[in-house]
Amino acid sequence: MASAYLSRTPSSNGNQKKFTFSAWIKITKLGGQRTIFCGYYGNQNRYTQFWQGTDDKIVFFSGDYSTSSTTQAVNLKTTRTLRDTSAWYHLVLVVDTTLATQADRAKLYINGELETWDTGYGSHLLPDLNDEYFINVNTTPLHIGTYDTTSTYFDGLMTHIHLTDGYAYAASDFGETDSTSGIWKPKTSPSVTYGTNGFFLKMENSSDMGEDSSGNNNDFTTSGTITQTEDTPSNNFATLNAVYKAAYQPTFSTGNLTATAPNSGEYYPAFSSLGVESGKWYMEYKIGAAGTFHIGICSENDANTVFPTTDNYMGESSKSVGISDGNGSYYISASATSYGSSYTSGDIIGLALDMTNKKLYVSKNGTFFNSANPASGTGGIDISGILSSGDIAFFAHSCYGGTGTRAIEANFGNGRFGTTALASSNSDGDGLGLFEYSVPSGYYALCTKNIKNYG
Repeated sequence: MASAYLSRTPSSNGNQKKFTFSAWIKITKLGGQRTIFCGYYGNQNRYTQFWQGTDDKIVFFSGDYSTSSTTQAVNLKTTRTLRDTSAWYHLVLVVDTTLATQADRAKLYINGELETWDTGYGSHLLPDLNDEYFINVNTTPLHIGTYDTTSTYFDGLMTHIHLTDGYAYAASDFGETDSTSGIWKPKTSPSVTYGTNGFFLKMENSSDMGEDSSGNNNDFTTSGTITQTEDTPSNNFATLNAVYKAAYQPTFSTGNLTATAPNSGEYYPAFSSLGVESGKWYMEYKIGAAGTFHIGICSENDANTVFPTTDNYMGESSKSVGISDGNGSYYISASATSYGSSYTSGDIIGLALDMTNKKLYVSKNGTFFNSANPASGTGGIDISGILSSGDIAFFAHSCYGGTGTRAIEANFGNGRFGTTALASSNSDGDGLGLFEYSVPSGYYALCTKNIKNYG
């Protein structure tokens, strides 16, 4: 969400002692305080907040409900850290301060498993009996994705956001284990009662991202730009890998789909968060601020051994290939082979990766270089020497951080470049993903459903 958020102030009071909050989130930033939801009346503990902490643990904090009191009431955080920026997490916070057992009054489930609370920030406070919080109050706005509308914005993806007013539910009411894969997945139409101020935000209406689907019409107001994506808990799409540690690390933004190299004389690489061993795959890069780019693929070998320690461009070694923006030539072992044409700011480079026949095809603004045809297997770059038997390949690029900053935006079928939704609506043969240009026949978006079927 970056600096965007959702907000709503209840028109009447609900239950301040008992509620359930459920949401699926995909974290894209680590090491900072990022709010998931907050009932904010004012500072000095006059708020109820649920957030990702600076140590990447999940925190539940609240003051005692009062317009004047500044006393802390609950201060808890998880023992578990959430640091996988390529995965979706399901969080269910269940609060019921009327229960006799203190440890049962605030419970958190992550992906269906009950978590253990650790010491909070500066203290460890479990709820007292019949505590009231800054939730479901007609004088207290509820924010999704920010603390006070000006700070600690959530930077990532959210969907299927529920609040039940006056009802305590378990994680199994909102999610379930897939009988085939064993993976925790959402119940798209859970059987729950929402109460007076409850809501269900599916985040599926691009023209009204705050639309409530609970039947209560408790719609939220959108502030800033909240961009819809094809990336969901049911089908996880690749992004750029923000936790990969290269010798020179670009800055990632817009849900880890944009990589920016600083004004510095080194090469800054980035890789897809999902890799493939077999199958046929398609994705697109859009060039932002023009610079020195090499766009292509990298083997697992080089991703593990070369780029974490060396200032290399894609194609400088023998286990990666990069298409130069200067002349469209491709590089392997720092040796150039004439192939296409130059590209610059605003151009969209498509990559069609055939892991079955070990070929890479490259297009510019919808036209493939070298008169290639990925569907028929003609005109591609031979990458058989790059990949060892059983090796995994990643879509990848490198950017030389020379004078000024350099930016590039990736679309693995997520449906946008940066924060801008695509004007086109081209999908793969299974109807998955959204791309600017047509997907070659037999090639698929890089997402978990397709990897299961074709990888």
